[in-house]
Amino acid sequence: MSVDDLTKEAKIAYQAFQDMSISKQAYFHFLQDIDMKYKQGGSASIAENLQLEKLLGIHDKNVIAFNTAMTVVENIEARHALIKMMS
Repeated sequence: MSVDDLTKEAKIAYQAFQDMSISKQAYFHFLQDIDMKYKQGGSASIAENLQLEKLLGIHDKNVIAFNTAMTVVENIEARHALIKMMS
């Protein structure tokens, strides 16, 4: 199955899932970079803390969008196909 085979609602939810995955990855990569600094005796700058906060805010919005999009996928077959694609 491909994205093209999904219903309109499932496509929107799948895109929201992709956006959420990307923002999660960006947040955790940046967090890992800051963690490395701590391990080397450094600390995060104000700019880095602000960037981390910004990335978390973006991810939070993407999580909300995904949860909202999933509630719209009411067709059980479409929901199962979507979940399979996300796995």
